[in-house]
Amino acid sequence: MIKTDILIIGAGPTGLFAVFEAGLLKLKCHLIDALPQAGGQCSEIYPKKPIYDIPGFPEVLAGDLVKNLMKQIEPFQPGFTLGERADTIEKLEDGSFIVTTDKGTKHHAPIVAIAGGLGSFEPRKPPLTNISNFEDKGVEYIIRDPELYRNKNVVISGGGDSALDWSIFLTDVAKSVTLVHRRNEFRGALDSVDKVQELKNLGKIELITPAEVVGLVGSNVLEEVVIKQGETVINRECDHFIPLFGLAPKLGPIADWGLEIEKNAIKVDNTLDYQTNIPGIYAIGDVNTYPGKLKLILCGFHEATLMCQGAYQRIFPDKRYVMKYTTVGGIEGFDGSKKEAPKAVVKSIN
Repeated sequence: MIKTDILIIGAGPTGLFAVFEAGLLKLKCHLIDALPQAGGQCSEIYPKKPIYDIPGFPEVLAGDLVKNLMKQIEPFQPGFTLGERADTIEKLEDGSFIVTTDKGTKHHAPIVAIAGGLGSFEPRKPPLTNISNFEDKGVEYIIRDPELYRNKNVVISGGGDSALDWSIFLTDVAKSVTLVHRRNEFRGALDSVDKVQELKNLGKIELITPAEVVGLVGSNVLEEVVIKQGETVINRECDHFIPLFGLAPKLGPIADWGLEIEKNAIKVDNTLDYQTNIPGIYAIGDVNTYPGKLKLILCGFHEATLMCQGAYQRIFPDKRYVMKYTTVGGIEGFDGSKKEAPKAVVKSIN
């Protein structure tokens, strides 16, 4: 059983920043996310896309924002349960909660903060009739361990950053890499498109466009993919087929937790602390809704800050918290580190 002060469901930017704000209040956090790494959409879908509305950053890449947030919360030593989806919740007699994931991992906390962005993400699957027969037998929708593809024949479908970046990365791992896209144009970062073209010219990537994978062949495991390019049909030897068509957001099992739902978002009772209709459960970031709601990362940061203040008062109802500015009090990490402004030297003059 994993125990913590605030259990955060969703490790996107809002959930990560909540760790920092909770840490200032000496509250420990643990995060659950169905994705295999922290960062949410910023890491999984558009890590190389620039964001222009983060205060203090005229421009920051989504992936770099996540890296900075991870560095910012490092002193507060958060725990992570990644690659697992929050599945069920049980409220105990003392008002605390036990949240169990789809893999059976149990978490116990007096506060649950849902920061799931647009919900749990499920891969968009290509419309191939027998694709489910080969899932985990040669078909993967998310790359978790690149070593799985060592010296294998890999076919990737997609035209975004993930398809481009993984095609580039796996050229140094796989026996062969084939990238299939239904258009000649790609939606990814320009430098990634140029790199794929360079690797194609060097014979390290086979690029087939405009084309689609229309069939999967194999007995117990995947052996071939069938690619259609115009009127030409290509049978390509394949150990692993990786369709990277993005992720579809779904509220998932959280929708069955008794929370008030409106248009696939969680209603919060107020904007003082973003508590839901169930005391002790909060919703912050894109997953919540209230009058005037804006789905912006910076709004999620604000909501996370107020949520942590409300959580502190709920955990310690008899304590009065006096807010201290980090410019004055500094930051004391759970790891023993301390950051503070240098003290002024007081010197008497005779």
